[in-house]
Amino acid sequence: MATYVARALGHAPADITWREVRGITPEALLTGGEVDLVVATFTINAARKEKVDFVGPYFVAHQDVLLPTGDTSVRTPTDLNDKTICSAINSSSALVIERVAPRALVAGRFGHEQCVIDLAQGSADAVSTDDALLAGFAAQPEFKGRFKLAGFRLTDEPYGIGLPKGSPLRAEVRKALEAMIADGSWKKAVEKNLPLLRTATPPVPE
Repeated sequence: MATYVARALGHAPADITWREVRGITPEALLTGGEVDLVVATFTINAARKEKVDFVGPYFVAHQDVLLPTGDTSVRTPTDLNDKTICSAINSSSALVIERVAPRALVAGRFGHEQCVIDLAQGSADAVSTDDALLAGFAAQPEFKGRFKLAGFRLTDEPYGIGLPKGSPLRAEVRKALEAMIADGSWKKAVEKNLPLLRTATPPVPE
């Protein structure tokens, strides 16, 4: 997504300066002038709209759980009771699991990468966060074919492209997003990078 938008703005991929947002709030990077755009798992909500502008959504994710491919014991969210569910420390995902499966043991890790490793090693029964993130981890070569999504859609997470308030780039970024959806590039990107979500429907930007 970021690369497509950059090209639409007249920049080659080699000209992009990437900044990792883990451990930093995306709003702070934008309001502090450190980045021009945030293209990440940046959920659009009313509180964030007061601080930054958005274009999107460019993808609507849902909290889900990642399971071993052969697991047949989890068919509904309540089946997560009495199982060890890994999620990032202090994440909203953990709170949702506690609500839908109050007897589940939620194991916190400093990142979902470690959770997926735990799942692969058998020290966790499932991993929970947004399905887009889970599908991305599952598509990595070392995990290919080992995991599946439960398909629970526990929440709706509309991902947006964040910009500083009043950014002159907003109109051009919106045009780029609309073009990416219209020319089929959005669908191809999902099918290539998130094969577990290959049937995802393109969003209608606000």
